Order: sequence, then structure tokens, then C-alpha cells
Amino acid sequence: MVLYLALGIRCLLGGVFLVSFLTKISGRTEFDQFVASVHGMKLLPRAFARPVAVAVVVAEFAVCVLLASPVRPAAVAGLLLAAGLLLSFMIGVAGAINRGAREPCRCFGASQVPLGPRHLVRNAVLTLCAVLGAMACLGTGPLHAGGVSVAVVGGLLLAWLVIASDTILELFQSLPQNAGQRIPPARKVKEKPWFS
Repeated sequence: MVLYLALGIRCLLGGVFLVSFLTKISGRTEFDQFVASVHGMKLLPRAFARPVAVAVVVAEFAVCVLLASPVRPAAVAGLLLAAGLLLSFMIGVAGAINRGAREPCRCFGASQVPLGPRHLVRNAVLTLCAVLGAMACLGTGPLHAGGVSVAVVGGLLLAWLVIASDTILELFQSLPQNAGQRIPPARKVKEKPWFS
């Protein structure tokens, strides 16, 4: 059971980091926007923004490779690296919020959502998952095809929810304020008899 948990968490974090990596390197413009967002967090001088952005992209790719490895020590290393990166992101986001930066989150490509508490919570939950996954990797026991399938699909579905979380929250926030109010019943109109 513990190994299935570890596998699900590996798929969750692998999916999240893979999409994060790919959206940052999908084009020169996308990478330049990521560099601009690093500078916009007001934590580093402009000269350090590009090297830090490159380091983040390389580290995200390394997490993906390690989590995909069938070798257990590599997977544990990937989970610990993911936890370290997520913790660093939390510190960076907290610092940016504290300095009043309103830079949009570029975690998964273009977004208009400014960094905020929701990003801290998301990273905290993912960090906890990474640590839990690393501990679960130490478990032993056989793996069965059905359990593996459920763990992989479950992990990937959770990854999709994490990736789409900003979009989902934006959708609910854009609903009209009176959407939840009760609509008054329509007045009944007296019908004339058809034979008159």
C-alpha cells in the first residue's frame, strides 16, 4: 500500500514539474516572460534573474528525470529535490508578497493571477507530498498491475488539478456576485379560456 502511495506522489509531482518545465522552455518569449517574473518578484537584482531562471528550469528537469527513474534511490532523490525546490519557491513567494510584488505566477506558463497566499498553500501541500512520498519509497512489498494503474492515474489527475488550480479559481471568481441568489418565481398570468 505504501509503495502505491509513493508511486502516486511521484506521478503527481512528476506531472506538475514536467508541465512547469515545458511551459517555461516552449519558446524564447515564454522563457523571457519567466525571467521577467523572477525579476518582478523584487527579490534579486536584474543581473541575477536570468541565471536563477535557468537554474530553476534545470532543477525542474532534473526532478522529472529522477522521478521517472525505476531505481528507488533516484526516485527518493527526485522527491527530496522536489521538496527543496518547492520550499525555495515558498520562501520566494512569501518574500515577494511581503515586498508588495504583484507579479503574475508563471509556474505553468502565462497567467494573470498575481502571486498570493494560494500559491503558498499549494507549494506547502506539494512539499508535504514530496516528503511523504520520499518516506513511502522506503516501504517494501510487491506491486500489482491494478494498484499501479490506480496510483498512476490518480497521481496524474491530481497533477492536472494542481496545474489547472489558478484557472479553476479564476473561473469561480468571475461568476456574477448574484449567481447564488434565489431567483424569485415568475408571476402567474391569468389565462383566458380558449373558448371565449
